[in-house]
Parts: sequence; C-alpha cells; structure tokens
Amino acid sequence: MAAEIVNPRSDASTGNEGSDEPFDPAFALHRGGKMAVQATVPVRDKDDLSLAYTPGVAKVCSAIAEQPELVHDYTWKSSVVAVVTDGSAVLGLGDIGPEASLPVMEGKAILFKQFGGVDAVPLALATNDVDEIVDSVVRLAPSFGGVNLEDISAPRCFEIEKKLQERLDIPVFHDDQHGTAVVTLAALKNAAKLSGRELGELRGVISGAGAAGVAIAKFLLEAGLGDVAVTDRKGIVSRDREDLTPVKRELAELTNKAGLSGSLEDALAGADLYIGVSGGTVPEPAVASMAPGAFVFAMANPNPEVHPDIAHKYAAVVATGRSDYPNQINNVLAFPGIFAGALQVRASRITEGMKIAAADAIADVVGDELAAGYVIPSPFDERVATAVTAAVAAAARAEGVARR
Repeated sequence: MAAEIVNPRSDASTGNEGSDEPFDPAFALHRGGKMAVQATVPVRDKDDLSLAYTPGVAKVCSAIAEQPELVHDYTWKSSVVAVVTDGSAVLGLGDIGPEASLPVMEGKAILFKQFGGVDAVPLALATNDVDEIVDSVVRLAPSFGGVNLEDISAPRCFEIEKKLQERLDIPVFHDDQHGTAVVTLAALKNAAKLSGRELGELRGVISGAGAAGVAIAKFLLEAGLGDVAVTDRKGIVSRDREDLTPVKRELAELTNKAGLSGSLEDALAGADLYIGVSGGTVPEPAVASMAPGAFVFAMANPNPEVHPDIAHKYAAVVATGRSDYPNQINNVLAFPGIFAGALQVRASRITEGMKIAAADAIADVVGDELAAGYVIPSPFDERVATAVTAAVAAAARAEGVARR
C-alpha cells in the first residue's frame, strides 16, 4: 500500500461552494482522501495475471495453510499496521464519530509511511462498546502485523488495549498514551542532562489524568523519575480522595510519594517539571513558584497551558506540542520507528523496554548539539526513525519477544 499526499488543484473545492469564503488549502489537499492503494507487482499480461492471481496464487495459499508463519513472507502482513479508532477522542475535537475521524486516521497512516516506511490502513469502527471494538479488531487481526489504537476516549482505551494485548500475538500500541510518553521521556532525559541532574532527583507535576497523563506518569516513574503528582479537574490525584475511578485509584498508589493534596497550583510549588496534557491555562504565579531551573512541557494544542513567553521567564527548558516553537513534543518521532522495529523482528508485543529504548534513541539523535532550545530532534530529522527502528528491534530481541 502506498500513501500519497494529494496535490491541491487550483479549482479544488473549499467545501463551501456557493459561499464567499476564501479558498482553503486544507479542503483542497483532502479532496478525494490522502491515500491510495498501489500494487507492488505488475499485471501486464496473462503470464503476470496467472502468477499474481489464479492459478499461481493457489500455490502460495496452500503453502501458508501448511506453514502459517509463511504469511509473513508471502503477504503484506509483516509490514502493515491497522490504525483503529471509534472517533471518540479526536485531538482538539472530542467525540466526533468514526466518519469525521477518518481524515485524522488517514493522516496517521501517511505519517507511518512517510517517516517509518510502514504501510497502514485506517479502520474507523461504528461502535463505542469495548467488547465490540475488541472483537472487531481480533477478527481483522490476521490481515495485519500490528495494531495502532488512536483517539479512543479514556478510560475505555485502557481496557481495550489490555484486552487486545491479551488476545493477540502482534504488537498493540495506543499512541495517545505511549507515543506521547516516549517522546516526553526523550525530551526530559536531554533536559536533565543539560542541567546536570539525574531523573531520580526531579519531582514532576502532570496536569491531565486522561490517557496521555496516566501513561506519561507511569512511564516516567518506570524510567526512574523521582516523583510525580498528577492533577485532574478536582486537583491532585491522591489516596485521600474518594471520587477516583479505578484507573485514577491505581494512579494514586503509584504517584505522589510526597503526599501532596490540593490544587495544581499547590503541586507546582517547588516542582522541577511541569507536563501539560489537559488544556486550560496555568496562572503565571504558579509557574513562578516552581524550583529554579525547572522544565515546562506545555503540550496542549493549539494553545499551550503555559505560553512559551511566560514559561521562559522561569524555566530552563521549555517544550510545547506546536511546530512553531522549539522543542516540539511530537508523537511522529516515536510511533513510526517503534512499529518499524517491532515488525522487522516480528515482535509479539511492545514492551516497556522497547519503549524506553525508543526514548533513548530519540534523545541520542540530539547528541552534541544539545541546548535549551534543542532537547528533542525535529520530526523531519531523517536519523530519528532509523535510530528508533534499530533500538526497538534490538530491545525486542533482548527481551525475548522477537520471532526472527
């Protein structure tokens, strides 16, 4: 499968025919979709046809029936990922449904191809039921080498991922959780290196206890962060709260070793790290109350929780989710290479070690150029995907989940 970006036509519709609205290149680029299927072998004559289809294809089918592992060698399975959503938590748009989510899923698929050489197929499912989604993906899984879950609302996304990981023997990866966590860790490792500190010396605060916030908290602790407090709309997620969901209750047991309670502002006092994955605005006095030399990763789009101009007054390193500021925390640095590495060795799953290896590889690309305005490489740095692919493949072999 080939991913193609459609070139806008000068007469392309803006989607607003009959109106006086100005030309919108976004509609022009999306007209007809952003992807196409492309054959990898020619069918020029009857000989080609007899090999690509009947009768030649029967030999290959029979061989796979006798030795199922040959499916990886003689079909596209070993190089293609399903991008699965129900459209319930599309970035910045919320629950817009499966059809409206398709432009995002197509976009995800072309990023897989562009940055990792991995083919991907968007699958928008017309259900929000956990078991129906799981059953649908399990039934489709024979066609794919991996599953990338995308834009599924919390807390269902946690349950869906867990159930699929239990039922499938191919990598299942919820990018909103783990891709964000991997790139955040890469940026944090370089920020800590720049300041001469170890992760274990740092206390962090995460605003947002959804999919990304929960995953980042767990992953940073796994990587050695000293402590982290997570906040939601009602304040710090702590053991003394009686309104916690099961996911947040588990989070409360893992985080907030300092035993803090109260608001986000209370948590930020003296903190070394702020990570925003919730939207909203953090008051400037709260940012000013952080420890000297703090790091501010305000990742909400399009409006960071802390504007970079404010953050730079108090923080040694500032990162956002936007491409027009330095240090963009962008998942495209992670997921193409993670899947490429996993598929390369036919991994049965993606482990914590593989994710940490990916974060290390991303951080290492920066190398000697490390600076406050450059703790994370550009998504267009061609070294990234290659480095992540190699690191993930090696980690899969080391952890015993590789099958070749």
